[in-house]
Amino acid sequence: MRARSLIPRWLAWLTAAMLAAVASGGVAAPPGLIDAARGPVPIPEATQPPRLGNAVNDDLRRPRNYGMQPPIIPHRIDGYQVDKNFNKCLDCHARGKTELSQAVPVSETHYIDRSGKVLEQISTRRYFCNQCHVAQEAVAPLVDNHLQRLPAAAQPAPAAPARKP
Repeated sequence: MRARSLIPRWLAWLTAAMLAAVASGGVAAPPGLIDAARGPVPIPEATQPPRLGNAVNDDLRRPRNYGMQPPIIPHRIDGYQVDKNFNKCLDCHARGKTELSQAVPVSETHYIDRSGKVLEQISTRRYFCNQCHVAQEAVAPLVDNHLQRLPAAAQPAPAAPARKP
């Protein structure tokens, strides 16, 4: 007995034909198809990203927009080395260095491993700061934002760090 394919042959053929046409440049976008985030350049054409200006560098703590939002970075970080060998952020934000640097210490949650064990050093899953924390650029938003923060009383309390029983 022959095994039946999960995808009908005609659908597989049509998909392959469409992919070949796209790869060869045989399918063009309809004229005037524009994406607002790309500016006035039609979608199939290459664009140059805008040059970034001066990053926000005022060291002011910004309010968070929702309960578990990671805080933003209120200073420049271009040129910071953050890789498996070194993390420049920890020069100021490591818990042992914040008294001298006056920086916000790394959250307690960053010292908890996957199994809930509290560690003496930053957990490897929280070591790369830019996974969650981002520096800010003083630019106009691409899309309007009508987000309204909840009153402080209605916001959920931060979750307590996991503890092993």
